[in-house]
Amino acid sequence: MTPPLLEVRGLAKHYVRSRGFVGAKKTVRAVDGVSFTIEEGETLGLVGESGCGKSTLARTILFLEEPTAGEVYFAGERLDAGRVRELRRRAQIVFQDPYSSLPPRMKVGSIVGDPLEIHDLERGPAVRKRVGQLLADVGLKPDDADKYPHELSGGQRQRVGIARALAVQPSLIVADEAVSSLDVSVQAQILNLLKDLQSRHRLAYLFVSHDLGVVKYMSHRIAVMYLGDIVEFASSKELYERPLHPYTRALMSAVPSVHAVQRKRIRLAGEPPDPGDPPPGCKFHPRCPIAETVCSVTIPGLDEWLPGRHAACHFALAGEEVWAAAADETEAGG
Repeated sequence: MTPPLLEVRGLAKHYVRSRGFVGAKKTVRAVDGVSFTIEEGETLGLVGESGCGKSTLARTILFLEEPTAGEVYFAGERLDAGRVRELRRRAQIVFQDPYSSLPPRMKVGSIVGDPLEIHDLERGPAVRKRVGQLLADVGLKPDDADKYPHELSGGQRQRVGIARALAVQPSLIVADEAVSSLDVSVQAQILNLLKDLQSRHRLAYLFVSHDLGVVKYMSHRIAVMYLGDIVEFASSKELYERPLHPYTRALMSAVPSVHAVQRKRIRLAGEPPDPGDPPPGCKFHPRCPIAETVCSVTIPGLDEWLPGRHAACHFALAGEEVWAAAADETEAGG
């Protein structure tokens, strides 16, 4: 049996922070034991509120952050910090800000071409030729190689970032909020480019975003993250048609619908808890509109409630009448 392209097992990233007075510290569980797989040519969307740990998870998978615990496997082989160079050859990242992620004093040709030399893929005149091919691949002109990042638009700079990622011919690209800083029309161009590149190069993506519409458009499967944990897994179609976790349901209720019937809006109470001091039981229970006593006592597992549908909730199959009542209560509460 062929192993998945990427397999993450129990990955955790914790930070120890000062509490503000001498000697007092707390552990912030930014990523708290996450597991998932990505197959060759697949896009896994990772969605959640700002601060839930999405970007930390993305960086930890690539060892840009040292994992606190857990394992990362690539094509069945376990990776660690000692094999970072090998990982860089097989997996690349495209960052959120296309300006700050590009060296401002380097020309585009060097930005895209340096990885070729670092990984001994091309040398001499062949580098310039390959850079031209990569720029053409992402919709730029060959003479853009002689420009500095500040001479390009935001969309063009992000294309440079994608070309740089493609230079080493990776199997996986992590797109960390890769279009969130772009205007809507440019977003659409970059998303379509990523899809086209995936089709041509059999790329897999971990697509990190807080934008539910963008994630739906890009992803085959979606993982929903809350306070360091993945709370739901499903195919893109099934997640949008019938979310199982209350947090996912609340997120979906905020997405405008083109259908005649719009889901009733579920307004969550309060703010996400402090990841350095999470509540007992289910981390979501203080904000959950259908929480019961068990939720504040027992941590739910990420269980399979329906075929291929996983959710970390004691009441993942709550009926529509329960949700209708919850929506009415949140509306009445303002």
